[in-house]
Amino acid sequence: MSSATDLHYLSATDAVDLFRRRELSPRELMEAVIARAERVEPTINAFTDTFFEEALEAAGAAADAYTRGTTRPLEGLALAVKDEVHIEGQRATEGSLLFADQVADGTDPFAQRLIDAGAIVHARTTTPEFSMAAVTWSLLHGVTRNPWNPDFTCGGSSGGSGASLAAGSCTLATGSDIAGSIRIPSSLNGLVGFKPPWGRVPEVWPWNREAYAASGPMARTVNDSALFENAMAGPLETDMFALEPYRLPEPVPPGRGMRVAVSADLGYFDVSSEVAEAMTDAVAALAAAGIESEPVDLDWTEEARSTAMTHLNFLSRSVLTAMLPEGGSGQLTSYIRTWLEDSPEVSVAQWWQSWEYGDRMYSEMQDKVFGAGFDALVCPTLTRTDIPADLGRAADADPAELRDQLDFCMTYPFNILGRLPVMSVPIGLAGSTGMPIGMQIVGPVNADVVPYRVAASLEAEQGPFFDTYRPALGGN
Repeated sequence: MSSATDLHYLSATDAVDLFRRRELSPRELMEAVIARAERVEPTINAFTDTFFEEALEAAGAAADAYTRGTTRPLEGLALAVKDEVHIEGQRATEGSLLFADQVADGTDPFAQRLIDAGAIVHARTTTPEFSMAAVTWSLLHGVTRNPWNPDFTCGGSSGGSGASLAAGSCTLATGSDIAGSIRIPSSLNGLVGFKPPWGRVPEVWPWNREAYAASGPMARTVNDSALFENAMAGPLETDMFALEPYRLPEPVPPGRGMRVAVSADLGYFDVSSEVAEAMTDAVAALAAAGIESEPVDLDWTEEARSTAMTHLNFLSRSVLTAMLPEGGSGQLTSYIRTWLEDSPEVSVAQWWQSWEYGDRMYSEMQDKVFGAGFDALVCPTLTRTDIPADLGRAADADPAELRDQLDFCMTYPFNILGRLPVMSVPIGLAGSTGMPIGMQIVGPVNADVVPYRVAASLEAEQGPFFDTYRPALGGN
């Protein structure tokens, strides 16, 4: 068991095992997580709202459940939930001054599943306004900083979830991903972040119809992620796009004997030398774990970026415009105002045509990866780690700073290919920034277990990331 001084970093699977053996109580763990949050929150600012007293009371009830032997899969675990998710009676601000006082009158289906599985929501986590940035700051909640190096961003849009997990102020955290919003903060915080295939985790209107979008688990270990996804996923009567039942094995078996294709740049990204070196080391670690690899050249181009932006502008503009109250533009962040004012209008015909390049991308994946005998593709998650925490926030900031943020995100191609499951895993620290570096593992359509097995092999070879590295913030 972890020592009393780092109990807040205990994995979810280890915690549940200790709870069941009566060697640790859920209240002890919750007390440690809350104490850690109180120590680090003044610096990282990852929480919008906290429910610490209620969480301690719920943890006491969870302890009673373990005594009775009537426990659920996530019984007693401290869960941080992204601000955009609706939970009845709690604020859901969207990171916006316009919705600072909005209180949800219902609970989103996957959030209800997590609560029904015994997780205890002790905090809500920060997002950029309307979850529309790869960094996390807003006029309502301020800047969320990275616990590894507070000068740099924790990523976005699930940035508060990522920073909280890395800092040890939660055990599990939710994320959502429409262009990389789970994988970006997972990479920058040293986490295991999984974007399920579209439909694996049921959604509500309009996001259940959005093939780029997925809600999913963020965790510190591969097995924690599997435990978490199994509690979230599964069909829902009210969502006809939800996929059939699919259960990940717990624990996740290693992928010895599997083959992975390696792309250093997906054909068109400019990857830093530190990220490239970390990828080389990760591929060597996979080889030591019995997973063969071979480089592949994908012929993807910048057209992938324009494809994604065409789609997101078409979808998000209409959704956001419908949400905004009349005359509220003065309360919006600069990046939302710039996007509304400067992004080109997209016609239905342009949006429809944007899908064509996505099909070409998928054909390339089939031809060079899955149809060529590889089980998965691996590539960097981000091109670099030195992204300021307050990117684009200064009054005189160039709007292009945030408009061009997709230039460092190697994530959005796999939102275009929304049925592909993708996991970001930590593969090292950047010497120049002290920040984690992430690698994506991309599996075939709806085959969630493939990236999990590759990740499990890497983790077994190198050890869980937080067993080797810890942010210095607030002490380990």
